[in-house]
Amino acid sequence: MTKSPILVWFRRDLRIRDHAALAAAVATGQPLIPVYVLDEAAGGAWRMGGAARWWLHHSLAAHQKALSEIGSHLVLRRGDSAEVLAGLAQETGAKALYCSRCYEPWAGRLEREVRDLLGDRGVEVKRFAGALLHDPDRLLTKAETPFKVFTPFWRSLKSGLEVTRPLGAPRGIVSPDRVPDGDDLASWRLLPTRPDWAGGLRETWMPGEAGARERLAAFVEDRLAAYALMRDRPDREGTSRLSPHLAFGEVSARQCWWAAKEAARRGEAQEGLETFLKELAWREFSAHLLHHAPDLPDAPFRSEFASFPWREDRAMLRAWQRGMTGYPIVDAGMRELWTTGFMHNRVRMIAASFLIKHLLQPWQTGEAWFWDTLVDADLASNAANWQWVAGSGADAAPYFRIFNPMRQGETFDPDGDYVRRWVPEIARLPAALIHAPWKASPDALANAGVEIGRSYPAPIVDHASGRQAALDAFATLKG
Repeated sequence: MTKSPILVWFRRDLRIRDHAALAAAVATGQPLIPVYVLDEAAGGAWRMGGAARWWLHHSLAAHQKALSEIGSHLVLRRGDSAEVLAGLAQETGAKALYCSRCYEPWAGRLEREVRDLLGDRGVEVKRFAGALLHDPDRLLTKAETPFKVFTPFWRSLKSGLEVTRPLGAPRGIVSPDRVPDGDDLASWRLLPTRPDWAGGLRETWMPGEAGARERLAAFVEDRLAAYALMRDRPDREGTSRLSPHLAFGEVSARQCWWAAKEAARRGEAQEGLETFLKELAWREFSAHLLHHAPDLPDAPFRSEFASFPWREDRAMLRAWQRGMTGYPIVDAGMRELWTTGFMHNRVRMIAASFLIKHLLQPWQTGEAWFWDTLVDADLASNAANWQWVAGSGADAAPYFRIFNPMRQGETFDPDGDYVRRWVPEIARLPAALIHAPWKASPDALANAGVEIGRSYPAPIVDHASGRQAALDAFATLKG
């Protein structure tokens, strides 16, 4: 008797290693039908942004290749997830669907819809962990409430967490006699065409599980030891740059945790290990926050910020988006983002603080721009980090913490190399002037070929007055 196949529903878990749902399905010995559904309506207003769509195309292509190498085939379908999966189960005679659990607000609803619809049709739905290190419903305070402060969250996570060795890749997958038809990936039109703005993304990234494994190995071997010292330097290769691979599940947090711990055990990375694990834990903290506060991307976590007196200004927002604020470290970050789909984490904080506090633009406008332009766009991390900078989030930076962009540039890009790379119009200025070019003498500007207000913009807001305006605005919340 022919065994009924199992549908393996891939989502933001586009890997074959350390994939609990896939491993469990393989262990049954039954034929498997891997499937990915492009359900563009599921996220509502948080439809996948342009940079993430570019990444998804290449990640799916890589995943198709990886599955084909172990005897399987990824079926691509488009539409409502529950309806598509139910139809595929009926078409193939599948009696079970295995998937990884996701934690975005719409993901839980979607999983329930799939479970209910397929369950009514006699198809068993099994969900497995894998996106996070710990179940958000089980990691709680002593009062059985969600954590709102990172430090106790980190202590609890670390003390109660047993990170077991990641699962390997299946040696082979049994396929059904007939593989159902699917869409051609190119027909989804995930890639930009007119204009094709993805040249910098192609030069910078290798999406897919193989690219993730390569980047993780290079990081723990070459940069983990100095991570604590170098991660804040945008002018150096000091960070892991694993975030887009994590966002699409091409590598698991457990794989990253295990690889870092193994490197430290060999005596190669003791100093950077704790800092890197804390960064993984901050990602985890953000996901737990979103799970318990599903309106985190749209509404302030701290309710008093609902009355904050924003000064919405399209011209200022546009200048920030284009990297034309007149503050070189901010502009460098925004141009890096547009070109590569990525921005160094320290510069993300500087650029976000500038938009929110110097320009008094709503944090949601910056969050939306990052969502559209980041290849590592992750709903939980994006929302939690923007709210952290704004002061409205959990364990947030205090409202009076207003980054001085000149001092930040001088501290973390001391020679100006990062600014020179992304703001070439001021590249000939010396390091002592490059972070505040408007302060340069006429001779220094002329020697560098810089005309403030023409070849490079004057600051769109004065630092001191912008800082004071932010403090005044925040003061209104105290009443």
